Amino acid sequence: MPRPSFLQIRIVNAAALLSLAFLLGACGGGAAGGDTATLNATHIARVRIAAEAPGDNCTAGGSRIVSGVDSNGDGVLSDSEITTVQYVCNGAPGVAGAVGATGAVGSAGPAGANGATGSDGLSTLVLMTNEPAGSNCASGGKKLSAGKDANGNGILESSEVSSVGYVCNGSDGATGAAGATGAAGATGATGATGATGSGGATGATGSTGASGTNGTNGTNGLNTLIAVVAESAGVNCAYGGNQVTSGLDSNGNGVLDAGEVTTTSYLCHGAPGATGAAGPSGATGATGATGPAGPGVTWVDVSSTSVLAQSNTGYLADNAAQVSVTLPAAPALGDVVRVSGVGTGGWKVSQQAGQSIVTSGVPTASAWSPHEQNRSWTGIASSTDGSKLVAAANNGQLYTSSDSGASWTPRDSSRSWYGVASSADGSKLVAVVYGGQIYTSTDSGASWTPRDSSRNWYAVASSTDGSKLVAVEYGGQIYTSTDSGATWTANGPAASWRSVASSADGSELVAAVNGGQLYTSVDSGTSWTARDSSRNWYVVASSNDGSKLVAVVYGGQIYTSTDSGVSWTPRESIRNWSGVASSSDGSRLVAVAAGGQIYTSSDSGVSWAPRDSNRNWYTVASSADGIHLVAVVYSGQIYSASTLNTTTAGTAGSLSGAQYEAVELQYAGNGTFLVISYVGALLGQ
Repeated sequence: MPRPSFLQIRIVNAAALLSLAFLLGACGGGAAGGDTATLNATHIARVRIAAEAPGDNCTAGGSRIVSGVDSNGDGVLSDSEITTVQYVCNGAPGVAGAVGATGAVGSAGPAGANGATGSDGLSTLVLMTNEPAGSNCASGGKKLSAGKDANGNGILESSEVSSVGYVCNGSDGATGAAGATGAAGATGATGATGATGSGGATGATGSTGASGTNGTNGTNGLNTLIAVVAESAGVNCAYGGNQVTSGLDSNGNGVLDAGEVTTTSYLCHGAPGATGAAGPSGATGATGATGPAGPGVTWVDVSSTSVLAQSNTGYLADNAAQVSVTLPAAPALGDVVRVSGVGTGGWKVSQQAGQSIVTSGVPTASAWSPHEQNRSWTGIASSTDGSKLVAAANNGQLYTSSDSGASWTPRDSSRSWYGVASSADGSKLVAVVYGGQIYTSTDSGASWTPRDSSRNWYAVASSTDGSKLVAVEYGGQIYTSTDSGATWTANGPAASWRSVASSADGSELVAAVNGGQLYTSVDSGTSWTARDSSRNWYVVASSNDGSKLVAVVYGGQIYTSTDSGVSWTPRESIRNWSGVASSSDGSRLVAVAAGGQIYTSSDSGVSWAPRDSNRNWYTVASSADGIHLVAVVYSGQIYSASTLNTTTAGTAGSLSGAQYEAVELQYAGNGTFLVISYVGALLGQ
């Protein structure tokens, strides 16, 4: 088996590990060298990390980190090459449970219960890989990535990385100047002419000038050293920890002297776990068992509307109005703040000056932004990436956008447009007219071609490549096309069809009858099967594979299915639901209520969170990943929202959630907090 090219270890003290990863970024530079001398290629910095058993170095065990220069160039840091040794230690275990009290004289009482077990925190992983020469390390080196093992599989995946540091090789010394060229020898004098006219003697040849000496070799670059010492409990670390200092080894003695220290940080232990509960009274009550270390976070119930957060504290937002939790002004590196929505008003994490929250990879929607003018919007569709959109206005025109809804261009003529659909790339579009024809476009809406006959068309859907289409007629049948709309075939019973949706390949379909049942097809619409009960079905949506479906009832509930429509489960409350859309995997859903709000779900419809204001919402569309959303208001505007990568810096930025939604933030320095865990679909600005 080939030797792995990376090293991965598990360390329990997450705060310590993250701080260490930031400190490893400092690297030294090189000095000048000679013209023919090249810095020895074996002078590469190497790092070795191994588990440290409990003992003198780490009372509760931890990790031992050694580093040095690979002098012999064999690619391995041997013991003789080690110049620096540090330790990162685990926190101490929790306190033992108290002994049960002795009962009164009489019959024996039950044995005392064991102390409660403190919950284990997530393990932190470190991944060390080679770093090529570049902007991070001019002469190459090592890259250390760190983060919590969120899924517990023992592997640090890219989505779990929360900090990155570098250990860099010293730079090559500059080439020394070339020695000066020796002066040429003088030309010998010409011999005098002989008396008898014979030639004079030849002059002696001048001697060759001495060669110039080579320039001296440049000295090697300075190494960066790190020193770790125990830090007692006090101002820097409330529960003790380690002080980490670093700097360049200016005198080259392999020891980080006091005058060489340029950076100082602290890796602090978490608060001790809660004490195990005492056993109840008994004749000979047993001693409670020792509880392991607790999570180190104290929870506070907040019934007011605002609170200034303290580090390493959790807050339960418990109010009918929104509770504002303001981040601490001077948190330490690695400190956490947790917020959970208990009350119906939800919560808002407010920022102080210079602070921001990084939300990359978290489904955090921005506020909804209005676009275009007030029109009788009846349809909206999106490309896979959410950049290309098409909207329909009743007794108006079609409108297209190529910038995620920021600007719109009117297309074709004024008609009673109702439903629209788009291919994955947004190039092939289809739109239907109530009391008119079907229209298709192959150039992103620039031009349109009328198809089929004039009918009361109400809705239309498309496969991702735009080749398979399905349209429904209100009071008529279902029509399908396999040639991008050139020809159409009637299928299914005549009914008050209101909506239709398609899988990515166009083979699995679902359609809704207003005042009737839902119908599904697994053969591209050739045959149909009635599903669920008769309801005032309004709009349906499908995942790419057709297995996860969602349908809404006007004046009823939202219904979801995970078995291609065989069975359905009611969700959320009774509202005038008028539109719904799904991500490609069916996990992220968005629904709108006429005269109500927008609602989003990130768990396939199990729970929903209200968004934006009450408006006469008509329908909604989503990008394939469920990140970019767009909704239309009948006699109103078009609104769009997208996931944020980071909140606005300062007091203008915030992160909020609804009841039963939660977030955990960790301070990463420079006023920046990271979202390291969450529940629900959060809203940022």
